[in-house]
Amino acid sequence: MTYTVHVRVVPRAGILDPQGQAVEHALHALGFGAASKVRIGRAIEMTVAAKNADEAREQARKMCDKLLANPVTEDYEMEIEG
Repeated sequence: MTYTVHVRVVPRAGILDPQGQAVEHALHALGFGAASKVRIGRAIEMTVAAKNADEAREQARKMCDKLLANPVTEDYEMEIEG
């Protein structure tokens, strides 16, 4: 069976995010002063072949831990569909 895995990777809280700061300043300059705590991350979508959703989640977790997210500076969330 195949599962679609959505991974969202973001900088850890407390880690400097220069891209997020630049976007926040730009939003304020454009009149969107209500925006705050902007963080820039990345979204990853992939298909994983597995026996069940738990196995797909475990495979995706290993992928995130080994390659897709830096465990020192980033956190990630996963969603499994299928």
